[in-house]
Amino acid sequence: MATSDKVKAPSMLEELKELWRYRELLESMVRRDLKVRYKNSFIGFLWSLLNPALLVLVMTFAWREASNNTVANVSAYFLAAYLPFMFFSMAVMDATGSVLGNLALVRKIYFPREILPLTAIISNFIHFLLALAVFFVYLLGVYILHPGVIPFQATTIYLPLLLVINLLLVTGLGLAFSAWNTFYEDVKYMVSLGTTMLLFLSPIVWFAEKMNHDEHKKYVLMQLLNPLAVLCTGYRRILLAPAHVTGDTKEQVFDPLPIQWKYIAYTGVLSLVIFIGGYKVFNARKWKFVERP
Repeated sequence: MATSDKVKAPSMLEELKELWRYRELLESMVRRDLKVRYKNSFIGFLWSLLNPALLVLVMTFAWREASNNTVANVSAYFLAAYLPFMFFSMAVMDATGSVLGNLALVRKIYFPREILPLTAIISNFIHFLLALAVFFVYLLGVYILHPGVIPFQATTIYLPLLLVINLLLVTGLGLAFSAWNTFYEDVKYMVSLGTTMLLFLSPIVWFAEKMNHDEHKKYVLMQLLNPLAVLCTGYRRILLAPAHVTGDTKEQVFDPLPIQWKYIAYTGVLSLVIFIGGYKVFNARKWKFVERP
């Protein structure tokens, strides 16, 4: 009886089981990455907050000078959208170069190759969680100095849902880009350019309410094509009190948008598809990494 020379590729479930067996290695590499990143830094983790804090400060100043808007504590609205964007940008960029940067290690020993991009993603996710904790402290501080709207909204209970969707999206893209970048280094430049464009295409330095009112069709298209836009808007909706947004004139005021569950559900499904697709792309190429010249 003839036997086939082809070896059946492991299923995704088998790959996940293999990854689980190496979970201690993943945990160890994440700890090492967190320690090494700010090893000789005087303020350590605070550098992760200094970048967004200074950028938001500049955005707030420029926005107030150039806009008629009267949103109270607008810095909080910028931060609520910028922190998830920062996690997305840094995690995807770090994951993209993770395999190529550790190619010597890949050629020496066996381990599930996805551990490399996952280390970069999980490390950045931990920094994101710490940044969110500081964000809540900031909201509390503003409330103490200027009592008004209670800083902690009941809708904050939905935060874990957005975090899971966010993590699925970043992991799927990070896995795919890291595999492609190992063979085509143009990928890292494309990712850098893409994240820069997303900074302005996502509602971070502007409010979705105005776009929804002025150009509703474009707003809907943006929600369907840009999952990061849905996430940035979602973080604002669940973490902060609703705010009326002024248009081009002070007389033009737009009501706050509610939590748009249909777009969040769509983004959740899309992120899951991207995660599965990205993992398959990575697994289809990971044993060829050693062949890279």
